[in-house]
Amino acid sequence: MRALPWVGPALVLIAVIVAFPAAYMIWTSTRRLTSYGQDQGSAGLGNFRTLFARPELGSVLGHTIVWVIAVVLITLVLSTALAQFLNKNFPGRTAVRMSILVPWAASVVMTTTVFSYMLDPDVGIANKFLVDIGVLHRGFGFTKEAGPAFVTAIAVAVFVSIPFTTYTILAGLQSIPAELNEAGRVDGASAWQRYRYLTLPQLRPAIAVATIINIINVFNSLPILQVLTGSIAGFSADTTTTLTFKLIQQNQQLDTAAALSVLNFVLIVVIIAIYVKLIRPTGEEAR
Repeated sequence: MRALPWVGPALVLIAVIVAFPAAYMIWTSTRRLTSYGQDQGSAGLGNFRTLFARPELGSVLGHTIVWVIAVVLITLVLSTALAQFLNKNFPGRTAVRMSILVPWAASVVMTTTVFSYMLDPDVGIANKFLVDIGVLHRGFGFTKEAGPAFVTAIAVAVFVSIPFTTYTILAGLQSIPAELNEAGRVDGASAWQRYRYLTLPQLRPAIAVATIINIINVFNSLPILQVLTGSIAGFSADTTTTLTFKLIQQNQQLDTAAALSVLNFVLIVVIIAIYVKLIRPTGEEAR
């Protein structure tokens, strides 16, 4: 009880910013709502039954899994390699480190729009370049069909996710004592062995933080997919987040969208819980 005055403000902040919105979202998912948001009484689990009856839900969940795994995994691999490079001493290192921040500092919508125009089949500079060097005979609609547009969205999401992930892992690298690597070198360990058995275990907390935040951001990402795949008819390039947007904006099914939001919330919690359980980011032994 003596600690309550100290932790009380934090608990109040958590209750206002996290607990109340989550509870209200769950409550809304059990209500019958008009297209204008008017509450017409309890719907029980009716909104969830309507949601699971939608034929596209299975494929949308599949797209979501591919989207999250691909973006997070590719981002982690590239960022780990980039952080390793930026941790070395070389001329112009500060300028290179600052340049990495550009995709993170810029608006996601603006960055995605630039890529969209670059890949336009008629006026896009990327398409024109590919035609000029003979890779393509004519401009290709990278963002006009579901498959290519989805792959393009993954590439853009990786591009804008790399700065944060790189700096998080770089911070982890700089916290590792240089003596640890030197001791491995003295004992005859190769560069790969030193990285695998000495450096990488020390990076687990940083990688865990980067992974969890990326999972949350990518799972809930709307701007990139909306700009690149929003004009594609049907649900062949949708994730659960873009489907929620369509249910609200196009179909005006607020109650079904609320049920899908709860499903999203549950999926994120389950995925992160499994990840933390399997990885044990702090390296502690299971009790």
